[in-house]
Amino acid sequence: MVMMLAPGNFSPPASGSSLKALVVAGTHSGVGKTTITLGLLYALRRRGLRVQPFKVGPDFIDPGHHAQVAGCLSHNLDGWMLSPAANLAIFQRHVQGAEVAVVEGVMGLFDGFAGDSEDGSTAQMAKWLKLPVLLVVDARAMARSVAALVQGFAHFDPELNLAGVVLNRIGGPTHRRYLEQALAPLGQVRYFGALPREAALAIPERHLGLTTADDYPLTPDYLEHLADLLEAHLHLDDLLNTLPPIPLPPPQTPAFAPKSVRLGVARDRAFCFYYPENLELLEQFGAELVFFSPLMDQHLPDNLDGLYLGGGYPELFAESLARNHRLGEEIRAAAAAGLPVYAECGGLMYLAEEIETLEGCRYPMTGVLPLRVRLLSRLKALGYREVTLTAPSLLGPAGTTARGHEFHYSEIVHTPDDLSRVYRLQTRQEGAVVAEGYVRQHVLASYVHLHFGSNPAVARHLVDFCRRLKGSRPPMITPRPEVLEQENRPAPRSSSAALKEA
Repeated sequence: MVMMLAPGNFSPPASGSSLKALVVAGTHSGVGKTTITLGLLYALRRRGLRVQPFKVGPDFIDPGHHAQVAGCLSHNLDGWMLSPAANLAIFQRHVQGAEVAVVEGVMGLFDGFAGDSEDGSTAQMAKWLKLPVLLVVDARAMARSVAALVQGFAHFDPELNLAGVVLNRIGGPTHRRYLEQALAPLGQVRYFGALPREAALAIPERHLGLTTADDYPLTPDYLEHLADLLEAHLHLDDLLNTLPPIPLPPPQTPAFAPKSVRLGVARDRAFCFYYPENLELLEQFGAELVFFSPLMDQHLPDNLDGLYLGGGYPELFAESLARNHRLGEEIRAAAAAGLPVYAECGGLMYLAEEIETLEGCRYPMTGVLPLRVRLLSRLKALGYREVTLTAPSLLGPAGTTARGHEFHYSEIVHTPDDLSRVYRLQTRQEGAVVAEGYVRQHVLASYVHLHFGSNPAVARHLVDFCRRLKGSRPPMITPRPEVLEQENRPAPRSSSAALKEA
């Protein structure tokens, strides 16, 4: 018989010794994993529990929503960019002090790099971390067929610990009764309830996925309603009590080098794609991170020794970025004076001469690199990349390798022959090798989002590079007006506290 569990009481494990944890997976993409993950995080936090979210895969957007709901950063776990040991270390380091950890999966439970392997899948990550899986099934337009689907997932991989199943997007009471009747004969597959179909729960999407937490903040009313639905329709106490306590090793705090360089990090609605481990590793190797907003700040922070321009949506804010010409001039002057600048995807676009939108509007950017970028209506590139340096750069000597991910709807219109490239890009499938990684002076820009956890030495090299140059560069002289018209505006959300508390 399927286990129809009655409401109970959840007692969290003793703090500091163990925790409860689960992976929220789906039968396929689009079943509502993110919605249920957010609902779980908020419902548990509303109960007074300390929750810690994670996301399987290279995605930046879901972790942003996790962070808003959980009140702490969500960390990426990835089966290709990171080793099993690196994933386990990230998980163990960030669950310290938590009572419940929730890991949102990617795609379908068993979907990975190929059809004949679990590599890169949510199932593989669940087994690496030894975590039980909650399977989300989109049950619209289904009745007895749901039993065949669930039975197949339950028995496909005997090594996987399937905690149970949750149905999503069901109709009325009659539909619920049919579904529960279908699941009843499935043996030990636990049924934890079914959520009704509500179109208002969906988070809007755009060309890189869901809208970001900055652009579509989840309102208190939305979160309260979502948590109320989960409390009313799912057996949360029984789900939590079913999860085995996971013993935690003693916390191991990595040694941090003394702060020796000031690294400016662009952080606002246009530049919000950063792996938390990238920033943590930079701090670990001696960088003081100084956050600023290319949208709001008219000047760079003082006394910078380098810049890190991450990815995001500069194309959506191209007009505002172009209007903030003072900051653009400072960045161009700083780069010309030899300031080290590392840029990824959206950062590359910001360093270009201009961005051309789908409507044909052209907006001037900083002009640090002699590139022009235009938006496309179709996806230009998507997938994992392994980067090998073909020449020394601010990320390390020739031969240095690191892994990352590429995902964009824009392209470079023309690349001058005299613009150096120091990346040899190879896809995960070991396809054609591409020369990329554009260099001018001490500027390095690429469409690839590197995960420094794939090779922490690149973070150390970046900090060391900035440190070595800090005493040899000429001083940056930038014009500053006597009075700033926005002198008394509120501090932008790009402050260090905003990033760490988002």
